[in-house]
Order: sequence, then C-alpha cells, then structure tokens
Amino acid sequence: METVATGLSHPWGLAFLPDGRMLVTERDGRLRVVGADGRLSRPVTGLPDVDAGGQGGLLDIAVGPNFANDRMLYWSFAEARPEGGNGTSVARGRLSDDAGRIEGATVVFRQQPAVRSSLHFGSRLVFDRSGALFVTLGDRYSRKESAQDLKTHLGKLVRIAPDGGVPADNPFAGREGGALPEIWSYGHRNVQGAALHPVTGRLWTLEHGARGGDEVNVPEKGRNYGWPVITYGVDYSGLKIGEGTRKEGMEQPIYYWDPSIAPSGAAFVTGDRFPAWRGNLLVGALAGRMLVRLELDGEKITGEERMLGDLGARIRDVRQGPDGFVYLLTDADDGKILRIRPAR
Repeated sequence: METVATGLSHPWGLAFLPDGRMLVTERDGRLRVVGADGRLSRPVTGLPDVDAGGQGGLLDIAVGPNFANDRMLYWSFAEARPEGGNGTSVARGRLSDDAGRIEGATVVFRQQPAVRSSLHFGSRLVFDRSGALFVTLGDRYSRKESAQDLKTHLGKLVRIAPDGGVPADNPFAGREGGALPEIWSYGHRNVQGAALHPVTGRLWTLEHGARGGDEVNVPEKGRNYGWPVITYGVDYSGLKIGEGTRKEGMEQPIYYWDPSIAPSGAAFVTGDRFPAWRGNLLVGALAGRMLVRLELDGEKITGEERMLGDLGARIRDVRQGPDGFVYLLTDADDGKILRIRPAR
C-alpha cells in the first residue's frame, strides 16, 4: 500500500480523467485535481454552493460517458433549498481545458421534498451502459416510511438522463398514480456504495442499515427493497424496526452484515493486476474501518475477506484506476488517497 496524496478534508468521491489524473471531492465543498505525483490542485472553481454540515456536503463525482468530446463532469451534493431544508442534488458542467474551473454548471436533478436534516444524503453516481445516470438517495433519516412513498425521492434509487430527463424505460415513466418517474427502485435506507458489474452491466448497491442490517443488493426496476418495513437490523436504541425480516412483495438482500460495517464506496476488480481477486467486489467500510473483499458466484456472495483493519481508517471510496491498481479514500480531517499494488 502506498500513499498517493494527503491533506484532504474528508474526501468523499474519486474519479479518473482519461489522462490518468484524479478528481476528488472534499465534503466541505472543494473539488481537486490530483496529479500522478500526488500534488493537489487549487480548488476547482465554478461549482454551485454546497450545504456542508453533518453528513452533507460535496459528495460523489463522475466523469461523463462522452467526456472526450464534451468534458462534462457530474457531481452530487447537499443543496440548501429556498423553501427551507436541504436535499441531495446532481449538477453537471464542463471542465475547462486547464482543469481549473467548471463552465456552465447546471443542476439537473433535485431530490424532493427538501428536509431539515444533516443525515442520509446517499449519494453515489453511476452511469449505465445506455448512458443513463443512476443516483442513490438516502431517506434523510425519516421514520415515516417515506422510503415506501413513490411520490417522494426519499430512500430511492433514481435513474435520469444526463440532462436530467426521464429515460422512457424507467419503471414508473408515463404511469398514472403520482409515482415520480425518476424512480428505479425504492425502500432503501442510505445507499453509499454503487458499482456496475463489468460482465452483466447490472448495478450493485451497498446500503447502510441501522444497528445491523447493512445490505448488498442488485436493484431491479420497480422493486421494493423493504426499508423501513423489513430489515435485518434494529434501532440504535435496540428496539425493533418494522415488521421483521421478510414480507411478501418486498425483496431480500443478496447479502447482509450484522453487526454493521457501514459500507461505502465499492469497485469490481478486473484486469490482470490482481488475478486472484478478478471478479471480486471490494467494499470500503466506515464504522468497520476496513476494506472488505467479497467473492462472487454470479449474484451469490460465497466468501468474505476483511483487510486493512490495522490502518484504523474509515474507507470512504474504492476505485480501480486505469492502471489496474486499487485506490482508496480515507475519511478524516487529513484524508488520504491510498493505492494498493500486488505484492512483488
């Protein structure tokens, strides 16, 4: 393991530019470009105001699928709303040729309704193979079964077009009844990890439970994943949540943790750098302060290895770089970018 960069304030999201440089978000609102030598740029200018506080701030970052032509970046952030409260929003803008500023920043999606809370914003961004953008949205720590209400974006996985429009093949697009058309799946608590499977192209998500009940899911369109009606966790007080662990019409996770590890960023391992890990899913853990390697057989998890516990670090994001090595973000006042290489 090598340290690539230091001096980051609670870094949250990591993405790679085509030339190998890294983009990294800091929760308090700064976006940095990181060179191969680990040097941090000055903060990139031109981003909308961020409502930084608690778990909110500048969150994930994604390079657009047509970046080579349009230099578009997409990012999620906690945004204060004029009606009061705040919510997770997604914006996009063009990265200037010198990578020093964002040009034409525009908010393309706003989670509704706004909530007065500093908790459970989500929020990972993943483009699917069609070019649509998945956005994970937390329930904002609501216990009013908002995650079950299809007339809100709370506790939902949404899928939008790059300009914020609604893809025609979304499950609730064009339907009557008031369901928001951006919704892909619902009944989620706080999804902070998401990655596209390199073979199937299906989205895998990692979701925080309460006290226990962290989940791995492969969300299918229109399906209900149960929160807060069913869960494998309990309240932080120790009291029961909901009706149990199963209910007809609600999906089961493909894997869960009890006690919680608080899973965050995730990445599938491909290529030849780590042949023994090829096809595995790497998951960062916040409360668990470790990196978890999950072995897969199709969509079944067959094994788990817990690594890097001796670091004592909250692992916020996990990415495989274009060089095939694994990169991690540590969530701390003096956060780091770490690189894992295979043993020589």
